[in-house]
Amino acid sequence: MSKWFVLFSFVLAFATAGVQAAGDVAAGKAKSATCLACHGADGNSPNPIWPKLAGQHPAYIAKQLADFKAGMRENAMMAPMVAPLSEKDMLNLAAYFGSQTQSVGSAAEDKVALGEKIYRAGNAESGVAACTACHGPTGIGNPAALYPRVSGQHAAYVEQTLKDFRTGARANDAQQMMRGVAAKMTDDEIAAVAQYLQGLK
Repeated sequence: MSKWFVLFSFVLAFATAGVQAAGDVAAGKAKSATCLACHGADGNSPNPIWPKLAGQHPAYIAKQLADFKAGMRENAMMAPMVAPLSEKDMLNLAAYFGSQTQSVGSAAEDKVALGEKIYRAGNAESGVAACTACHGPTGIGNPAALYPRVSGQHAAYVEQTLKDFRTGARANDAQQMMRGVAAKMTDDEIAAVAQYLQGLK
């Protein structure tokens, strides 16, 4: 089965039924046993290089799992984890982690000013778009558009993700939107935005 067919099947199923309605929180909790080592029992990853899943939009989580399984998003650690998951498993896991409460983070004070400036206004000189356009003023994202919640996320994970988009190592963004934004960001801007988001509530 091609990766495109797997991804298309998932998107079709998602389009005909909401993730919250289709996913079963209790079943997702039971299935999450293999996720705990990296993402924590409640989706609050103890290691900042792995993302917090707690409080993330279920639709976004399910889409990322489908992308990992279809090979649209590559990660050596995630690939074997998603291989045995069914479409229903993905929906259940998404519902479970999405129902959890995200832990509170804090930002490095010396990076907040630049991070907030880039997040809210972008950089007109270099063409970096404001993050608020897609992720909202509070970083909660837009579940209908599959734009993730970024507020409270680990700074180390955000920083690496933006750098991966910048280099093309991650390429599962719609219309290359994140790759286009990250390509224009400096290392300092990326680090500052990542810190700002970690403390954004």
